Amino acid sequence: MSDQVTLKIDGISVSVKRGTTVLDAAKTINIRIPTLCHHEDLCVAGNCRVCVVEQTGTDRLIPACAMPAADGMEIHSNSLKVRNARKQIVELLVSEHRAECTTCYKNGNCELQALSHEYIIGENGYINLIPLKEYTIDYYSPSIIKDDSKCIRCQRCVRTCDELQGVGALTVSHKGSEMKISTFMDKPIYQVVCTNCGQCVNRCPTGALVERHYIDEVWAAIYNEKKFVVVQTAPAVRVALAEALGHEPGEIVTGKMVAALRRLGFDAVLDTDFTADLTIIEEGHELLQRLKRALKDKDPDVKLPMTTSCSPGWVKFLEHIFPEFMENLSTAKSPQQMFGALAKTFYASKIGVEPASMVSVSIMPCTAKKYEANRPEMYASGYQDVDYVLTTRELALMIKQAGIDFNSLADDDYDSIMGESSGAGVIFGATGGVMEAALRTVYEVVTGREVPFDGLNITPVRGVEGVREASILINKTLPEWSFLEGVELKTCVAHGLNNARNVMKAVRDGSASYHFIEIMACPGGCLGGGGQPIPTSSDIRKRRSSAIYQEDSQKVIRKSHENPEIVQIYKEFLIEPLGHTSHKLLHTKYTARERY
Repeated sequence: MSDQVTLKIDGISVSVKRGTTVLDAAKTINIRIPTLCHHEDLCVAGNCRVCVVEQTGTDRLIPACAMPAADGMEIHSNSLKVRNARKQIVELLVSEHRAECTTCYKNGNCELQALSHEYIIGENGYINLIPLKEYTIDYYSPSIIKDDSKCIRCQRCVRTCDELQGVGALTVSHKGSEMKISTFMDKPIYQVVCTNCGQCVNRCPTGALVERHYIDEVWAAIYNEKKFVVVQTAPAVRVALAEALGHEPGEIVTGKMVAALRRLGFDAVLDTDFTADLTIIEEGHELLQRLKRALKDKDPDVKLPMTTSCSPGWVKFLEHIFPEFMENLSTAKSPQQMFGALAKTFYASKIGVEPASMVSVSIMPCTAKKYEANRPEMYASGYQDVDYVLTTRELALMIKQAGIDFNSLADDDYDSIMGESSGAGVIFGATGGVMEAALRTVYEVVTGREVPFDGLNITPVRGVEGVREASILINKTLPEWSFLEGVELKTCVAHGLNNARNVMKAVRDGSASYHFIEIMACPGGCLGGGGQPIPTSSDIRKRRSSAIYQEDSQKVIRKSHENPEIVQIYKEFLIEPLGHTSHKLLHTKYTARERY
């Protein structure tokens, strides 16, 4: 049997691999069949029926997203029967949807709204014939708003939470007209096992799930003359912001982004990449200290493998699902939170601003960062270290609100003191980036030599596979690290929480053994975060990833420990990695150094 099938779609012959759906076959010849429940990251569902097409020789319309292409098929995607059925389906969906489009956060980026416009849904359909149900909007989470009145029950969010993330915070409850997307016992999102990752938000076709936005609060701070407002920008924002402003995915707009933030009125524009470099110094030395305790001191209480801690969605997942591994988690805070703590201590002192009058804002690709900023341990400065977290999407909205012509902006540079970064800091935005950045520094600390990969590019930890393993043989160490001579440092990288679950299960049952594990909650890492521009897809995430590595390759400094501002902050303020001040401000456990 041939692995190819040939069919006709709207009179055009097309050959595709056996098993390809009619929907995907149509895409290969640039025929668009509309969908609402379908998403290329998720399994086939066939829930919404918007993608129905007509097949010659059959009476019933078939769902293109769920029907495999077959030899000899003749498909009609735009017949009168199809158009009438599709319009009726959209009318029914709109009839149960609280279509307050002008006040909806997703206005202009809503798939149901776009189809309603396309099929000219008016008052002649089912609108106003079916009374709308009353729903309570869940505003309680610091990260996500859930509005069931705008839900079309496509179940994308349920499949995302289950298939991609393995969390199951959302599920389908009840049947028939009472069916709804619910949480455990219909509790608010913040009271159930939810990691705040926002992947459900990225795939929701309407405004039923959106990030909780803080745009108005940030504008109020900017216009308050008594406040000094400092902003930090995460690595993945610079390779995605342009998408939300009409550009193609994967365009690097770092300089224009900085210029736009300055035009918006922020008093200081600084870079989270700086504290990404700082994270590598602290986390890297923590790893080395744990290895010393395990291999040299033979301490049975040391916890290995050590896992990264910069993804708040991953941290919350670990707290819920694998609490027995909490001591394996690095105590280093995320770059966002390190920045917040230093902004209201070191930076405030350097520029002569009272911490009480400083407002710290971060621009993140992540909805879980909103939750992280509100955690009770994130007050190391004596104040809330990060006051407001905006997503990449929210920043794009602010730029539009301010009437800024983004394309005409000249590139600008970050302010000094906490604005310099290395290429290692940039690649934090991609899955495997934290591991690569750490290895560039740790190997050099231990051996005095650069990591033995061409151009510092540690390709084994790069890629899109859900789980990747890499080992580095350590030899010719410096005298103080002689206990690592001949050690094969075993590492693992995983992205997406379902992959994280598989890795931690393997560690728990002993079928896998590592020294260091990097886990990012979102597919692709931060570049696929829940606060990034919508839509998302594998191709879009790959293009963002390519841009991140391109920016790394263009950096003059590509190792965290060579960042001059990092060297300076240790000289003037932190003194040494894992020291007293570092523990107090940069780690979640303020304990004696010998704890490591």
